[in-house]
Amino acid sequence: MSLVPSLAAAQDGYPSKPIRYIVPFPPGGLTDVMARLIAQSTGMAIKQSVLVDNRAGASANLGADLAAKSSPDGYTWLAITLAHAVNQSLFSNLPYSLEKNLAPVAHLATSPLVLVVNENNPARSVADLLAQARAKRLNCGSSGNGTPPHLGMELLALNAKIEVSHIPYKGGAPSLNDLLGAQLDFIVSNLPESSTYVKAGKLRALAVTSARRHPLLPDVPTFAEAGLPGVELENWTGLMMPAGTPKAVIDRVSAEAIKAVTSKEISERVGAMGFTSTGLGPTEFGELIKKDVARWREIVKARNIQTG
Repeated sequence: MSLVPSLAAAQDGYPSKPIRYIVPFPPGGLTDVMARLIAQSTGMAIKQSVLVDNRAGASANLGADLAAKSSPDGYTWLAITLAHAVNQSLFSNLPYSLEKNLAPVAHLATSPLVLVVNENNPARSVADLLAQARAKRLNCGSSGNGTPPHLGMELLALNAKIEVSHIPYKGGAPSLNDLLGAQLDFIVSNLPESSTYVKAGKLRALAVTSARRHPLLPDVPTFAEAGLPGVELENWTGLMMPAGTPKAVIDRVSAEAIKAVTSKEISERVGAMGFTSTGLGPTEFGELIKKDVARWREIVKARNIQTG
């Protein structure tokens, strides 16, 4: 049976029913917060309810696979992050393809990572920490295998030519708790998760992974300034739909999502959290995804990054 009539109807009367916005992470996380802001603002603009559906599991692949196999009628949205681009090479048997089974809609925001140590660690710079790492093998925590904090650690190890003992946790909060308790030597943390502790003096930030210094931590140098220009990485979040969704639907949702995330109210709100609103459309977002999939395929192979 052809999907053409039903898709055409969906396009002409879109949206005529509530929309499901799948977030493949638990409630309360950074991606979830961003999705809820976009759901509320975009839902008001298109005059329809956009309901967030948290489907965490399988390293964010559970929700992504669910969205990829949904009807391409515009009523299923998916929140994705850099982790999904990395998963394309990290997992050898994914049941979906990010580039073939999902269509880019809008790139919403980026956020750098930050190298942090406990306040009692004597390291005052990246050079100090690398000296420690060359004297003994350090422990680094992350929010899980293949997550941006893990990738940041691998980039640091690759460019500094050091070896680190990676300890994956189930989320950023548990790893930060152990760093606060001095049970870890360092973390390359998502900036929104650690900036509060840095400002409170409980953690010390040594460098950020962005190309420029971040306004929330203006005194913290970039890795390039610290002598390691190859350690450049920004997590990002975006919106996709199942491949085959009518272009008119994608373009409309893209325009409204970009308008929302670049509005003064939302850009200032997410900026205070450590995000920078971007608002890239389908073409630019698709190019970014392709570039990141290729980049991380090389790094996953070079560092032999494992899923477990």
